[in-house]
Amino acid sequence: MEIRKVAVVGAGLMGTGITQVIAEAGLSVTWVDISEEQLNKGLEKIKFFLEKKVKKGEVNSSHIQSTLQNIHITSELHDAQNVDLVIEAVPENLDLKKKVFKQLDEIINENAILASNTSALSISAIGSVTKRPHKVVGTHFFYPVPVMGLLEVIPGLATSEEITKTALEFGEKIGKRAVLCNDYPGFIVNRLLIPMVNEAAYLVMEGVKPEDVDAAMQIGANHKMGPLTLADFVGIETLTATMEGLYEGFRDSKYRPCPLLVKMVEAGKLGVKTGAGFYDYDQNGKKVIKSELIVKL
Repeated sequence: MEIRKVAVVGAGLMGTGITQVIAEAGLSVTWVDISEEQLNKGLEKIKFFLEKKVKKGEVNSSHIQSTLQNIHITSELHDAQNVDLVIEAVPENLDLKKKVFKQLDEIINENAILASNTSALSISAIGSVTKRPHKVVGTHFFYPVPVMGLLEVIPGLATSEEITKTALEFGEKIGKRAVLCNDYPGFIVNRLLIPMVNEAAYLVMEGVKPEDVDAAMQIGANHKMGPLTLADFVGIETLTATMEGLYEGFRDSKYRPCPLLVKMVEAGKLGVKTGAGFYDYDQNGKKVIKSELIVKL
């Protein structure tokens, strides 16, 4: 099966990035969101990022127009009914995703593949609410999508080998390195990365300075970004929710969320987005003054 026409559902950060990379690859994208205002803002963001690529000499100016011509925005899901592939990119909530997939199953043509951009939720559970679970697959992109070169492809228990193969080929077609994952919590990257960040939070809870933890991993393990800087960038609440998903999915105490992370969420210290997490940030998201995080648990 060849993918020529794609629909992306959701105009948040992930939906915007996914739409951009697919359109840049020369494929037609029907971009769906209930908010036309959000879609127009997303288009402006895509144009801005494309203009930056032109300034850097990565592409020529004609690339902007050709990419934007591949994007068709709409607030009506019915406008996407004849696509070959739908990628859902709504917030990471299982009940919400199930609701969306029920709608997709009813509206989108029966030959189309239905994919979820979930970072941790069960593809088998999402596919179970449709009449085509064999055509439901996970396609987990990474933020920022135009920059990050990885795509995790996750078949559910009922996903056919043909659909899995098509999803892997699609990833390569849009310029990503597609890796095959099992349908267990965290897939590959989050299952390895998030527990490491969680352990870094334990070190801070025990009295180690955040900047020392980050420096140790950057210099000692050659990481581009320290785990606590990464936590602030991703969002403390997102990190905590992912750990909770791993813990609930495996029922293994090694995935227990660090109590410090839970306290930070309760206190509204979510990282860059709130101006404070393991570090402090200005209104532009730039790290300013290192937080004196006093832990009494």
